[in-house]
Amino acid sequence: MASIECRSSNISGPGSTAPLPRRPLAARLGITSVPRDELRRRYAQSGSKFIRIMGADVHYVDEGSDQGGGIIVMIHGFASSLHTWDRVADELKHAYRVIRLDLPPFGVTGPLRSSTGAIETMNLPTYRRFIDTFLQALGIARATFIGNSLGGLISWDYAVRHREAVERLVLIDSAGFPMRLPIYIGLFNSALVRASSPRWLPEAIIKSAVRNVYGDPRKIDALTLRRYVEFFHGEGTRAAIGKMVPTLDFAELDTTVLSTLTVPTLVLWGAQDRWIPPAHGAEFTQRIPGSKSVMYPGLGHIPMEEAPERVLADLRAFLSADAGKTAVPALAG
Repeated sequence: MASIECRSSNISGPGSTAPLPRRPLAARLGITSVPRDELRRRYAQSGSKFIRIMGADVHYVDEGSDQGGGIIVMIHGFASSLHTWDRVADELKHAYRVIRLDLPPFGVTGPLRSSTGAIETMNLPTYRRFIDTFLQALGIARATFIGNSLGGLISWDYAVRHREAVERLVLIDSAGFPMRLPIYIGLFNSALVRASSPRWLPEAIIKSAVRNVYGDPRKIDALTLRRYVEFFHGEGTRAAIGKMVPTLDFAELDTTVLSTLTVPTLVLWGAQDRWIPPAHGAEFTQRIPGSKSVMYPGLGHIPMEEAPERVLADLRAFLSADAGKTAVPALAG
């Protein structure tokens, strides 16, 4: 049986003006890794919980209450974390029960491990087993799914496999159609990079990748950038990514099943997405019957993090479209 543990956050929030301490040289070069317990101490939130699934303590946040509004499950993308939903979740939790998690091998969660302690390969079948187990452990029988990038793929795949369990579907710059991997991910298809990255991967490369997913890199604050770096340098994460990336062959996915979905669907996309072509947003909209789409000029691959107020406005309208749904308060600030 899965066990659930609550932890409190010990880090400063995004509004903190305190300067960040400089990381040691070995840490900046990626020669050392950040221990899991240190990541937990720095990046767990006040509502953080942990549940043991498939050899890992999975980090998640479960906020708000299901009192007519329903349940929302938010799933982040490659090398991201549940923190990417912070501003949006802070508003939606007033009207919905909002669940977001750190997918393995990312965030505070880190890699899944076998009974022998070996790092599991996070291919689609493994993610299917993982997300099914996670939702069953939390007793989630039906929910709205909001997924970004890799999380979008996991979300629409879940909707295909569990049609009665998905109330609504929101795909934000979702993966799914054949594409060339972004250069920062494709590097891990090199055997040399896979072998060397757990022992040496300068933070400058990670920072460059994070800036690349924003439409306007100037919007990234120092704390957010530091969080991405330390999660990527987390203990076991780079080795897990090295095992994962060679399995990312979107050409093998059966996207013809999208035309059989009947769930209300909203497709959101950053027009400046450099990781997944905006044309893929149009393709999702065309294939999923009755789906609606919004394109955001100037935004990149993670619009809900880059401009949460713009994304929230469209989410609010979509989620409250049915009669009797509770209105979501306007985003402050």
